[in-house]
Amino acid sequence: MKHPFKREFVWGAATSSYQIEGAATKDGRGPSIWDTFSATPGKVDGGDTGAVAADHYHRHPEDIALMKELGLGAYRFSIAWPRIQPDGSGRIEQRGLDFYRRLTDGLLEAGIEPWPTLYHWDLPQPLEDAGGWPERDTALRFAEYAAVVHEALGDRISHWTTLNEPWCSAFLGYATGRHAPGRTDPAAAVRAVHHLLLGHGLAAAALSEARIGITLNLSHVSPYAATDQDAVRRIDGLQNRLFLDPVLLGEYPRDVIADLSALTDFSFVRPGDLKAIAAPLDFLGVNYYSPSLVSEGGEGPTAYPGSEHIAMRDGGRPRTGIGWEIDPDGLLQLLTRLDRDYPVPPLYITENGAAFPEELHDSGRISYLDGHLRACAEAIARGVPLDGYFVWSLLDNFEWSYGYAQRFGIVHVDYATQKRTLKDSARWYAGVVGRGGL
Repeated sequence: MKHPFKREFVWGAATSSYQIEGAATKDGRGPSIWDTFSATPGKVDGGDTGAVAADHYHRHPEDIALMKELGLGAYRFSIAWPRIQPDGSGRIEQRGLDFYRRLTDGLLEAGIEPWPTLYHWDLPQPLEDAGGWPERDTALRFAEYAAVVHEALGDRISHWTTLNEPWCSAFLGYATGRHAPGRTDPAAAVRAVHHLLLGHGLAAAALSEARIGITLNLSHVSPYAATDQDAVRRIDGLQNRLFLDPVLLGEYPRDVIADLSALTDFSFVRPGDLKAIAAPLDFLGVNYYSPSLVSEGGEGPTAYPGSEHIAMRDGGRPRTGIGWEIDPDGLLQLLTRLDRDYPVPPLYITENGAAFPEELHDSGRISYLDGHLRACAEAIARGVPLDGYFVWSLLDNFEWSYGYAQRFGIVHVDYATQKRTLKDSARWYAGVVGRGGL
């Protein structure tokens, strides 16, 4: 099989601020919802927090050197809103901006393109205290914050991502309580979806001179049995179409609105909101890890409000160390579906990777990445406009509610000493990058 990655294809790695930076109270940084959540007993496995994490705040020169050694062309990182506006609005902390100036300049000096994400889940705690993403005001504050960051860094950075995985922020944060801020209010979660997307649209307008994208976590949803087609419709609606349709088509899917009618009448959507949300994108980020096999017959709490009767089924495939099924064909099906059903801009895989227990000799991760990159190559061969791939993750890190029990990095981090060591997967990926393909 020919692997048609073009010369300009972007090869990178990704991280996020709370997962790697540490220095949680350094240089004026305020508390985020993840500081509060992880400090609450029982919320994170092992009682872990991101207070130190991989200490990237202090060790970023070393990490940039590792990226250069691996030959990466781009680095996707996120900016911590509480470092920039500790109160969520108003006062600007220049020491926080200075950190991202140093990081950006170091990347550029190493020949690595910076790809910042403005929001990767670390909402300033004062904004959550005022109601969080279920409140419209949070979207307005996000646009102000975006303008502040762009004013400081826009002369150095061309590609900006507004949000990372608003599905997780809304449904895991406000419906299931599995993520910060830990609320269990499905109606609030649906409002949060809209205000996150509105925040994206308003931030895109504030950054109008830059190349703007949003990153969505999407899944290929399939039926467990032939009779489970409505389960597919409902889960695809809440996982994929509830985000893709407003961003790319300027409307919420009518069937999903009907499915959620018992929770809300969508009266929080105001005139002009959908036009703002559907502002033209320069790129769409796709995060993919695992497929979704669904059937009727579930019960109990769910990350999909209004779909408590739907079950997630085992497809019998191999699983990663975190327990997620491995299905590269699901990525191929997803990418071809996006190209077929939507007017997509250039696509980038902004996260793809796996947690495995192997510390340095991680053949399982290499196999996972190889399979998914082959799916990317096949998608390109079929005409999908896929222009880049960012492996998740550069470093072992704080894996949200799993704490430090799961390792996604291609670089091993000894959390006691902060020593970095390249795993076999890092050397393998460097070979892929160096060849420009498999």
